[in-house]
Amino acid sequence: MQWEIVIGLEVHTQLSTQSKIFSGASTAYGAAPNTQACAIDLALPGVLPVLNKGAVERAIKFGLAVGAIINSPSIFARKNYFYPDLPKGYQISQYELPIVQGGNIQIQVEGMEKNIRLTRAHLEEDAGKSLHEDFHGMSGIDLNRAGTPLLEIVSEPDIRSSAEAVAYAKTLHALVRWIGICDGNMQEGSFRCDANVSVRYLGTEKLGTRCEIKNLNSFRFLEKAIDYEARRQIEILEDGGSIRQETRLYDANKDETRTMRTKEDANDYRYFPDPDLLPLEIAPGWINQIKLSMPELPQARRNRYVSDFSLSAYDASILTSSREMADYFEAVVNKLPVQAKLCANWIMGEISGQLNKESIEISACPINPDQLVLLLMRIGDGTISNKAAKVVFECMWRGELERDADAIIEAKGLKQISDDGAIEPLVDQVLAANVQLVTDFRNGKEKAFNALIGQIMKATQGKANPAQVNAILKKKLNE
Repeated sequence: MQWEIVIGLEVHTQLSTQSKIFSGASTAYGAAPNTQACAIDLALPGVLPVLNKGAVERAIKFGLAVGAIINSPSIFARKNYFYPDLPKGYQISQYELPIVQGGNIQIQVEGMEKNIRLTRAHLEEDAGKSLHEDFHGMSGIDLNRAGTPLLEIVSEPDIRSSAEAVAYAKTLHALVRWIGICDGNMQEGSFRCDANVSVRYLGTEKLGTRCEIKNLNSFRFLEKAIDYEARRQIEILEDGGSIRQETRLYDANKDETRTMRTKEDANDYRYFPDPDLLPLEIAPGWINQIKLSMPELPQARRNRYVSDFSLSAYDASILTSSREMADYFEAVVNKLPVQAKLCANWIMGEISGQLNKESIEISACPINPDQLVLLLMRIGDGTISNKAAKVVFECMWRGELERDADAIIEAKGLKQISDDGAIEPLVDQVLAANVQLVTDFRNGKEKAFNALIGQIMKATQGKANPAQVNAILKKKLNE
């Protein structure tokens, strides 16, 4: 029996405000426990929440970026459940009328594009954190995160594999960073995924019973957790069992999911409108103002790179994987528009390779766009070969001679010989010294030509322009 995996993702995106969603307490990461929790976060008697305008603005930006409806009014609701790190005994969230409704995310998997529909994105507050490691026989509670603004982005169950789930999560991660609403730091909990996974017989319409895997904070763990959970469910069903709806956790050390608690339905949370917060009315003029301030979005840039620079869809997607990468490429290609493919290849190749090797972002790249432009110009005008360019690049990366490509070329003696008058005598010498290879070539042995090229390059210590050597040698052999 063939099975189909059905996946929907809920992504908790921490909004990049300096204060919390309903209080003025700081959202800075890394403070000592309970030093960034004010009376509102602690839910002391008589306190009232006040909505953070910056959080609303960021939610609107996201809605505009994904082509969604911005609901006005939207309603804040109380989501009731008990957990030690939830001081009020309820979480302020949104239920029936979220601020963002609908929208789409375009993903690329194995060269194919797919549209993932969004159900909603709603504003809510984060809970605190339970601490277990440093206490014996008890747990500690850190309420620094309590009240941190979140935008929970919920997809439709349109995802059909762990690879698609990772592509969706990466695309969403890049987008929220691109529009400046989230720093995307997964290690600090700024971007966390919950995966709802079910399986069904291929070709059937009815969804299977889903299990939710909570708090996946890396793309690798997301992929492995989904793969494990799908296998687990298929094995149970093939053995004649049934799937129990539940919340599960992924154990990275054992590469398995395990039961956390029985999965609740919406009714279990007893949602009702929060009486302390009025319905949120958003003026159309404010939405238009935000729309005008939005940057060019990744999909628009990808399309422009394909149309304006004749790049492949794959190259365009890599170059727009982050706004910083796209800005770096544009700073280079705007000075070398006719060599767009060369610019793209070096940024995706040598630049990205070194960044990955040293685990740094392109914003910290030691070679700035103008310095790379000069190097690429010297390749384009024939001053240096591609092989020599890589030597120059390594010197620039290390900071030699103030990363000046011309100075490094001069100091290392890497300038390419591009003068026909200097190359021709060397070709004549090689032909005179390799009569047998000349005879072999004229008798139809193509390999002899490459052997002669090799001898000429050896004689010039690799400095002769290969294209000119090729042309001159062909001319001499056909005389």
